[in-house]
Amino acid sequence: MKNILSVDVEDWFHILELSSTPNINEWNKFESQVKKNFYTLLDEFDKTDTKVTCFFLGWVADHFPEIVKEACQRGHEIASHGYSHQLIYTQSRQEFSDDILKTKNLLENISGQTVIGYRAPGFSITKNTTWALDELVKAGYKYDSSIFPASRGHGGISDAKLFPHKIETKYGTIMEFPLSVAIFFKKRICFFGGGYLRLFPYSIIRYMSKRVNKENRPVVYYIHPREIDPNHPRLPMGWKRQFKSYINLKSTMPKLKNLLYEQQLTSFKNWLVEYDDK
Repeated sequence: MKNILSVDVEDWFHILELSSTPNINEWNKFESQVKKNFYTLLDEFDKTDTKVTCFFLGWVADHFPEIVKEACQRGHEIASHGYSHQLIYTQSRQEFSDDILKTKNLLENISGQTVIGYRAPGFSITKNTTWALDELVKAGYKYDSSIFPASRGHGGISDAKLFPHKIETKYGTIMEFPLSVAIFFKKRICFFGGGYLRLFPYSIIRYMSKRVNKENRPVVYYIHPREIDPNHPRLPMGWKRQFKSYINLKSTMPKLKNLLYEQQLTSFKNWLVEYDDK
């Protein structure tokens, strides 16, 4: 089975829920690192002809449309990460609806692609915000990858289904790709993206990915451009968040290279074409 590789295309100052996290009106004041880091990722993907899903933050696409076009030209899927990087449960339903529609239209205008996929900042679809799936279908999205099927700081749904599945909403059907977790000592643990990918040794990640595949589930990997750049600027934060946000940054690129050369990786869109009807 092919696994899925995704990039949440956001900048180094887009870390959630910190007192030091700047407001969107202040983002222009910071020196962006996203363009150079994202181009480094695209070059690495080219070496193995791997096509991935790029979940673009709308603000990033608005300010750097050239990187959206470049990803599109290299054959990658363009998908939505919302515009303003707000946790869903901090938004009203109307604010969320406006945000996802604005981002979808923006990305489609830049890329010329139909945008069918969405991922919420912080994987913040919870049991109290499943109405977001209704709004996604209403806005024209075909799949979502926002449900984290375990407990986590920004929510999570600890008893959610572990495998890709279709969900019926008020406005139609949407395909859900939950983030990948493996069962370890009867607990659901993620090994496959962000701080989890950086924390665990690659041998453990490889082993756990094989366990997930044996359950006939694709592994959903995710990374952020800032994670391949150990020298990127830092936001002030407490030691616990420092650990989560910055641990093992030097390990991200070597692990990514191993994944690209050892596993068959693809985008959500291509996975749907290949497997959805099987």
